[in-house]
Amino acid sequence: MKWITRRNIRVNRTATCWLIQRFLDPEAEFIFVSPKEVASIQNESGGVGFDAPDAKYPHQDADGLCSFAALVHERLASDPVLVEMARIVQAADIKGELENHPAAHGLQLISGGFPLVTHDDRETVARAAFVYDALYASIKNNPAR
Repeated sequence: MKWITRRNIRVNRTATCWLIQRFLDPEAEFIFVSPKEVASIQNESGGVGFDAPDAKYPHQDADGLCSFAALVHERLASDPVLVEMARIVQAADIKGELENHPAAHGLQLISGGFPLVTHDDRETVARAAFVYDALYASIKNNPAR
């Protein structure tokens, strides 16, 4: 399936790509475009847009959830590790929520470096997967932080 989002990915978009590839659609095709193109490409291609205006999963939905958190709560809420990751990504991505989780600031800092060490969004997705794999493993290994 095609998954469409804004280019120059950071915290939420990178985490959402990881979530999609690991848990929802291992054969996902990601399309990175300008914010105003996401909804039209979503509609024309039958794909799923995220983290953009008028996307199926907008930057912040009616419940205030970022696309990563919305997908977790809608499709993967039975996985407590992903629910915890959703709290971290949400806090790192949505302005004013950094204080809601201690790991959020670190994730935001790491994410800020993604474009400094990669050439494009596809490389960011590939290389950042390690960060989210490690976060998942750490939470799973230490459930009672």
